[in-house]
Amino acid sequence: MFKKLLIFFLINFSFISFCKANVDIKARTAILQDFLSGEILYEKDPDISIYPASMTKIMTAIVAFDLIKSGDITLQDKFIISEKAWRLSTAGYSSMFIMVGDEVSVENLLLGIIVASGNDACIALAEGIAGTEEEFAIMMTSKAKELGMENTNFANSSGINDPDNYSTVRDILKMSNYLIKEHPKYYEWFALKEFTWDRTGGDPITQGNRNPLLYKNIGADGIKTGYLALEKYSLASSIDRNGRRLIAVGSGFETKNLRSRESSKLLTFGLTNFDLVEIIKSNEPIDKVDVWLGKQKSVKVHVDTNIYKTIKKAKKKLLKVSMKYEGPIEAPIKKDQIIGKLRVLYDQEIIGEYNLLASNDVEKINIFSRLIRSINYLIWGDV
Repeated sequence: MFKKLLIFFLINFSFISFCKANVDIKARTAILQDFLSGEILYEKDPDISIYPASMTKIMTAIVAFDLIKSGDITLQDKFIISEKAWRLSTAGYSSMFIMVGDEVSVENLLLGIIVASGNDACIALAEGIAGTEEEFAIMMTSKAKELGMENTNFANSSGINDPDNYSTVRDILKMSNYLIKEHPKYYEWFALKEFTWDRTGGDPITQGNRNPLLYKNIGADGIKTGYLALEKYSLASSIDRNGRRLIAVGSGFETKNLRSRESSKLLTFGLTNFDLVEIIKSNEPIDKVDVWLGKQKSVKVHVDTNIYKTIKKAKKKLLKVSMKYEGPIEAPIKKDQIIGKLRVLYDQEIIGEYNLLASNDVEKINIFSRLIRSINYLIWGDV
């Protein structure tokens, strides 16, 4: 057996010469990620502690969405509104304007949280699911730990003032990723510009979405604003431009206008300075690998994950892919058997390595055929 290293250059990309080295974002802390590749394109103190304010509501929605997915609750279930929830329907709070004793569906409560940023709806949903908001906050924190949000603790469901309700922009990014990946159908609600609730005993109430980027022509479809006097303004935002998604999280913007302008600038920076390159899709055949003593002389290979990389514009010519394996591969070979590595290199440095898998079974030839094959190899080098 001998080692083979096959190099495939990525071609047919349109190169763009413009490239900006950096960007200055006027926020206390911020982060930008290319969704499909997972590459972080910008960071500014991403691990300092923040009060997430209403960005907390992303996790409130996630806990509910997970329970809907598992069948533990449905969108049609109705929860009775407590006095505690109703008290947050007063002036000075973001609210859905629910009343004590109302029976409100899970769907309406979620829309009230996502679009109207209703603190009252958060408590009603939390109490309906867990009995008390305190128990629901434990569920939220448990989910955060599951997602690797190591610097986060949730003390309530709405994000209102509490020193024990803290996070980081990196952690907020992690839960935003989970929301979009695991609940794409419900994530569409975050793009709604308004929500009308046909409330009990009163005229319908229509409220607009507080996310300023939804009203700009940049492809924004989420996620959630926040404000606390101590933390100032914050925003978890996302855009989808021609199938490419970017997620940004920033906190400590001094004004509403800065929050809107700087978040838009950060997302635009990612679009204009970097390109997303699709290396290979999961289970797509990459190439054939030679087989020794098999009923087939070669076997197709693939990887079991989608591979994307984000590269600075005008630098994609430095990207290449190689297959490394000890070959030819001796039969028998089982489908999905690891037979080598797929390496992604940028400027001659490895930036990703993935298992190279057999796409099908290859049986071993019988002993007589193996003997003939071995003799031919010794005489002619024909395998």
